[in-house]
Amino acid sequence: MKQHMVIDSPYGPLTLVADDGVLCGLYMAGQRHRPREETFGERDDTLFGDVTEQLDAYFAGELKEFTVELRLTGTPFQRGVWDRLRKIPYGETRSYGELAEALGSLGASRAVGLANGRNPVGIIVPCHRVVGANGSLTGYGGGLDRKQRLLDFESGAALF
Repeated sequence: MKQHMVIDSPYGPLTLVADDGVLCGLYMAGQRHRPREETFGERDDTLFGDVTEQLDAYFAGELKEFTVELRLTGTPFQRGVWDRLRKIPYGETRSYGELAEALGSLGASRAVGLANGRNPVGIIVPCHRVVGANGSLTGYGGGLDRKQRLLDFESGAALF
């Protein structure tokens, strides 16, 4: 059974979605590939105590690594990419090519980018930490402005 709640953040409202009580979605307003609202289930603002506590600590600059349980639904390749994203340290970036190489799929940087774009749990699965081979900002489902702000925040260039 799916349920959801909406919280405020420095990046706008975030919709948290649970499947049988386990976080399966974190979506920003206006996010590309955001599922339709009616798929999120009933609204329950009492959900996600641990998730909201960790997000609050992250936005306060006190948390560098999330430990919440996730239920990520995707192809085996997508899940592999999302798992690798969680291994990118706070404040660091990796290129799509570096992720493809780490997955043992040289030349699959485009496929990594597509999987990255379908990440259902933004911020916690830090797809914003992936950049182009030359360090340039490339696509981000939440918009390049948000991506830059998240990277600046993690690098210490901007605090909320």
